Amino acid sequence: MIAVTVNFEIDKDQIEDFMTLMTNNASDSKKLEDGCYFFDVCRKGTNVFLYEIYKSRDAFDVHLETQHFKTFDAAVADMVLKKDVRIFDEVIR
Repeated sequence: MIAVTVNFEIDKDQIEDFMTLMTNNASDSKKLEDGCYFFDVCRKGTNVFLYEIYKSRDAFDVHLETQHFKTFDAAVADMVLKKDVRIFDEVIR
């Protein structure tokens, strides 16, 4: 398994629209992707933190190619002020 974390800083005037798009993307990822085990969305103000668990790096790469992710990514591009993605190649549970 791998873990992916993403830390976003979102434009304050667009945070509600971003959260709607984000929660839809997270829901679709969990429903439609066999390799997506967890997709948690956390928020404090305009900071949004994701914690995702995938079966493998290949499963995460599949996620990046899905239509729901590509649609989400394009829709939020102008809302994101900062974005930090980290991939952890070992998950101990």
